[in-house]
Amino acid sequence: MELHDPFFCAVTSPEFRRDEIADLAAGRCAAIRVPELVPRSICAEILRALARVDFDSYGEERVYPQVMRFGVGVSDHRVGGDVAETYWPAADGARDAWSGLGLPFDPFEICRDRLGAQWPHTVAVGRRGGREMAAGVAREPNGGFVVHFDDAQREFSGRLLDANLVAQFAFNLYLSVPDAGGETVIWRHRWHPADEVFRLPGSYGFAETVVGEAEAFELTPMVGEALLFDPRNFHAVRPSRDSRRIALGFSIGMTDNGDLLAWG
Repeated sequence: MELHDPFFCAVTSPEFRRDEIADLAAGRCAAIRVPELVPRSICAEILRALARVDFDSYGEERVYPQVMRFGVGVSDHRVGGDVAETYWPAADGARDAWSGLGLPFDPFEICRDRLGAQWPHTVAVGRRGGREMAAGVAREPNGGFVVHFDDAQREFSGRLLDANLVAQFAFNLYLSVPDAGGETVIWRHRWHPADEVFRLPGSYGFAETVVGEAEAFELTPMVGEALLFDPRNFHAVRPSRDSRRIALGFSIGMTDNGDLLAWG
């Protein structure tokens, strides 16, 4: 008999509803997907702007297969469980680079506004030591992401942000999707110390055998769709075939006073 946890599910909604975000924080669901959160015309405008710039690569000694990105993530500047000082000029440079695209809007602000349309508290970019974090990145993982988890409380000693976080989410807005592949897979499995024997040498990720027989679901992205999920569950992205998979992404922390704070 196949067992199923009724709380381990992806909810599809026409918008990000207050009760569903609360359910995600409480573990009553594992993901929220909102088709057409952003019109295809806006996604296409962002893509045209990004086509004029070069993407950087995450260091292949840590991230393999290669993942391309425009912008900066704090995980690239983690040293000994702390945020290296190199992060701040990189974040300033990323803000300038996004502004230099010439878009008549801030793509990440649009995402935050639509995420928080029904949320009764602040939705904003988080701060560390009073300084604003980067807002997010555009990622192109055409070779996929291997199985991994994201948990700021485990990755960074002390508090990553000035606020006290009680939950963490990952947000993605899909600008371009492949004809085949590119699915997001999420497992009902969170990190355990014993999982470290499955970690790939020098990598952020793990061999897929780490999840064993854990329950999983697979989500195929659509242009303009947003996905909000709990990244403390192990997850992966399957390789793309035939065309590019580009998404805007950032982390979101829920604070102990109910604010939603983003960081790249």
